[in-house]
Amino acid sequence: MVVFLPVLRHVSRTGLRCGRASFATSQRNLTSLPSHYVLPSGDKIPSVALGVWRSEKNKVGEAVKTALKAGYRHIDGAWIYRNEEEVGQALKDSGVPREEVWITSKLWNTFHDPEDIEPALDESLAKLGVDYLDMYLIHWPVAKKDGQPYDKELTENPYPTWQKLEEMVAKGKVRNIGVSNFNIRRLQNLTANPLKIKPAVNQVEISFWVPQPELLAWSKENSVLLEAYSPLGSDSKVKDTLAVPEVVEIAKELGMTPAQVVISWHVQRGTVVLPKSVTPSRVVENLQVRALPSELFDKLEKAATSHKPYPRLNPSKSWGLDFDIFE
Repeated sequence: MVVFLPVLRHVSRTGLRCGRASFATSQRNLTSLPSHYVLPSGDKIPSVALGVWRSEKNKVGEAVKTALKAGYRHIDGAWIYRNEEEVGQALKDSGVPREEVWITSKLWNTFHDPEDIEPALDESLAKLGVDYLDMYLIHWPVAKKDGQPYDKELTENPYPTWQKLEEMVAKGKVRNIGVSNFNIRRLQNLTANPLKIKPAVNQVEISFWVPQPELLAWSKENSVLLEAYSPLGSDSKVKDTLAVPEVVEIAKELGMTPAQVVISWHVQRGTVVLPKSVTPSRVVENLQVRALPSELFDKLEKAATSHKPYPRLNPSKSWGLDFDIFE
């Protein structure tokens, strides 16, 4: 029997907090998965979100409304997804109060210069039809510069960009700030600066094929919450993920779908998970997850971390960069 996890306003008794001690036992003795994680600000971020990356135009709005009706309270978007207006209209049409929905957007590469950040943020706020974001992320660790592939100085040290994001928090336009697609070196480089606010989350590609155990361990030790995009694998790997023998076996044993098993595994590892779909039945299915028995969790974790990682999304070459974003 699959247990539906309602979106609660509190962290369950077995919920995972973003501290070192609580993460240490996150895979063991769970009777239910956490509905939220508590961030350093005290805000509670829902553990399962609807991702709207690559969601088709004229379909993403219905997916958002379906998700909110099913119980989702976390929508993960970005300026570059080009669908914030449709998402915003769906939020309005849903009738769900703004304060009950966690909304994330992201700062695109061309807006890292401090003077460009607030106008870019204001554009996202206007399209979404909201007064503030619950989370605003630096989308990629690449500052784009006119006429050049990138701004080397601001890319290597994004502190000026971060200072402006801190200012947006002080203004009340953003509640929490974080990063996306940062590796350990880049996180260490950013946090070596005298930050007023440390990155609350790091959103990266994590799946059975790209499990990122080293980044996950480091993040737990340093109280940075990971968010997993493409959690079922990239578009070309979803079918493979759902056919992994261990996933299929666990799904059969627990009466779950393969997708529910994988999403459950992500949350049980201590990450926020961002499954994306515009198919109503799958949107609903992806929220109906539960804790895996420890022996089955360990079985899936071992399978995921024992194979050679599949190449992750890496736009370094297509962007004309003379370095690898992930090095």
